[in-house]
Amino acid sequence: MQESGNDIGVMRAALEWYSAMGVDMALSDEPVDRFAAPASVQKTAPASMPSGAQTTTDAPAPTQTHMQPEVHNVEEAKALAAAATTLDALREAMDGFEGCPLKHRATNLVFAAGNPDADIMLVGEAPGREEDMQGAPFVGRSGELLDRILAAIGLNREKVFIANTLPWRPPGNRNPTPAETAVCLPFLVRQVELVAPKVIVTMGGAASKTLLKTEAGILRLRGKWKDIEVGEHSCTSIATLHPTYLLSQPAQKALVWRDMLSLKAKMATFE
Repeated sequence: MQESGNDIGVMRAALEWYSAMGVDMALSDEPVDRFAAPASVQKTAPASMPSGAQTTTDAPAPTQTHMQPEVHNVEEAKALAAAATTLDALREAMDGFEGCPLKHRATNLVFAAGNPDADIMLVGEAPGREEDMQGAPFVGRSGELLDRILAAIGLNREKVFIANTLPWRPPGNRNPTPAETAVCLPFLVRQVELVAPKVIVTMGGAASKTLLKTEAGILRLRGKWKDIEVGEHSCTSIATLHPTYLLSQPAQKALVWRDMLSLKAKMATFE
């Protein structure tokens, strides 16, 4: 039976969706129709089983779906980050690091972009699908929105430095685990130390909680200035909403506009 071009297109779209959701391997050679399976399976006790013995229908314990970085991986990340004296050396160290399971599911390392001599550093959460494909932070629709946000206060990508809390994309854009964040944090800290910005703008809840060392929600954190220490570097910071969030909640753009006006006022003190 010859497949039509439409069928092939549908299958290709399905495979792309599976890939985007982090499904990258089959569990068996043949598909299983779960709807056709019986609702329950009765197990019969073997003839040799003693009278009164209890049978069980428990399935084997599921395997862990997300490998968690071990403590020694965090220590290795700290050592590699500390040894990097330039951003190029840090990127090379991250490229060779094997201690974060996310790396083995990601397409590219998303290191950073922008001007390493900038006074302002933007820190996002984790790469999405477009960032993962291109190996650059804040691209696609969220990147276009970020460009418009920056332009509104006279900034562009040549005047800021942009990084992410995690350099590898979590499968399906899920939230990173605390362990994944912990093993990637030394690399972000070293980026901050090497760039030495005057202001860090944390974009989104994950970045804000990580660098501000708090469990408060982003709507409580945004718009407030706070002096922080990141590794050996001290600077001031302001939290705001992530552009991806604004794409689904456009009414919240007014809050980000207030944050950007506050940032513009702070920039005036640099001159």
